[in-house]
Amino acid sequence: MRILVINSGSSSIKYKLFDMPAERLISRGALEHIGEKGSKIANHYSGLKTILEEVVSIEAVGHRVVHGAEKFKKAVLVNQKVINGIKECCAIAPLHNPANLSGILACQKLLPGVRQVAVFDTAFHQNIPAHAYIYGLPYDYYDKLRVRKYGFHGTSHEYVAVEASRILKKPLNKLKLISCHLGNGCSITAINKGKSIDTSMGFTPLEGLVMGTRCGDIDPALVTYIMRKKKINLQNMELILNKESGLRGISGISNDMRSLEAKASAGNRRARLAIDIFVYRIRKYIGAYLSVLGGLDALIFTAGIGENQPSIRANICCELFRCLNKKPKIMVIPTNEELMISRQTYKLIRR
Repeated sequence: MRILVINSGSSSIKYKLFDMPAERLISRGALEHIGEKGSKIANHYSGLKTILEEVVSIEAVGHRVVHGAEKFKKAVLVNQKVINGIKECCAIAPLHNPANLSGILACQKLLPGVRQVAVFDTAFHQNIPAHAYIYGLPYDYYDKLRVRKYGFHGTSHEYVAVEASRILKKPLNKLKLISCHLGNGCSITAINKGKSIDTSMGFTPLEGLVMGTRCGDIDPALVTYIMRKKKINLQNMELILNKESGLRGISGISNDMRSLEAKASAGNRRARLAIDIFVYRIRKYIGAYLSVLGGLDALIFTAGIGENQPSIRANICCELFRCLNKKPKIMVIPTNEELMISRQTYKLIRR
């Protein structure tokens, strides 16, 4: 079965075509600057039309959808009810879900009759218990608005957990794992017996670790304090927290860890501080999740920083497990979210 995996961003489309169940990658590519000034590609429909001129004989399409809230706990075949549900989730994922939905609607027009599957970043974290996902706010906010921790990068965390099981030659339901997805966006997940039981990102991807441009955990009162003092409106405050903070904000240089390491080696104090804060926050989360899991078989690193920057991994792991009698395996596993989406699409359609 030839399955096209689509990841539609606000101004981009990334795709991979797989032959399943052999999991053979047939082709891959990306279109960028969709809808931007000067671009020849006006919208996602035009972009996918261009892709489909190169990619043929598609039997199914798997779509990455960032936010499924509590509506979607697993991959689903796309129908009008699913489309309506994804639309409802746009209010809590305004940067991602509308773009994901554009890809689905474009495929409906361009590939009539071809079955489509929506795979949600949040789905893997739907096993997290209530005591881990409910915030310390009036319960009505959860009851009426569904304000809670959802978590993200779920497809990546699930993929590397499955790979760890294969590499270690142990059943996934016998393993305690902590997976660290470290890229421009970063999250850590505690995985017990193949299930996510806690994760660092929250209601949005802003919570948790210090990231490339996101602040991660801060005192919530800081937001209103800064807004009053600097006379910043809500829209600009959201921009600061999401796009101007994290490694970029602390260093004043870049959100690229490679650049920061080079500057730190040359003696730049703020670059060194940004790296130290980044590493410290990760170590703190690993320690917390070690306690939650009550043991650990493997610590997994994945994504851009996790896979490619050994000095950061070494700093994170330095004497991290000195109090444990049995030291966990330290694993570097390249993530492949598209393959996991293809697997889930194939499994659902076959079933």
